Amino acid sequence: MTPPTGIPRPSRAPIARTIGAALELGFAAAQRVRPPRPIHSRGVVLRGEVRRMPDAAPAGIAWIDDAPPGAWTVVARVSRSLGLPAPLPDVLGLALRVDTDGGPADIEFASTGWRVPGRFALLPHRRAERASFGILLPYRGERGPVLLGARTVSGRPPATDPRALTGADVRATWTLELFHARPRGPWHPFALLEVRLAPGRDDDDLRFDAVRRPLPGARAYAWVRAARQPSYVRVQPAVPPGPLDRETYSRERRAATSS
Repeated sequence: MTPPTGIPRPSRAPIARTIGAALELGFAAAQRVRPPRPIHSRGVVLRGEVRRMPDAAPAGIAWIDDAPPGAWTVVARVSRSLGLPAPLPDVLGLALRVDTDGGPADIEFASTGWRVPGRFALLPHRRAERASFGILLPYRGERGPVLLGARTVSGRPPATDPRALTGADVRATWTLELFHARPRGPWHPFALLEVRLAPGRDDDDLRFDAVRRPLPGARAYAWVRAARQPSYVRVQPAVPPGPLDRETYSRERRAATSS
């Protein structure tokens, strides 16, 4: 059986394992210098909602294709990868935790290019609202590999570093359009995301993992797990992710609906 377009053949799995082992060693070394998070060490926590667009093109992922009407609650974290001070450019991260019928699910974006091949490369930016975001490694959907992307529609995040939360920017609302695409195909919009600062919420216990907490209908290819999970297991707390994160997410959801 021929693998879907854009996905490495099984014979390339050892390459992914080699990459995963190298990343694990690199992250372990970086963590000794910058504990507990070797990258994206400081982040600003946001909360809001995501609404699916009517008549969106199907993606082959149930969370996108079979979404009920209404909004999903979202907790987000925006950050700078290396922690370089603004206005220096840095690779930016946008992590989302969304409400689903099966519990919280994570999406992890980073600033990338938008066209091929740039959508598979990390790109530094000075400002998050001017960046394009992608997930780099595709999900395994019902119809083959699926990438997700995000671009700003209006506004901007209040900051990408909590030390910069000052002035009128703390009240900023950031609206983004979410997209899906095949690895070499066009982008299709499917939802609008609107987030704002979560007052008083720090990110000490907020950890994201899109493989261990996948979107409904989205699976990780074996080569994706081999390449990325060793480093995640190395630097994330050794705590079962499900119950702890469901409890944390429930607190955030109650706060969002009561505000």
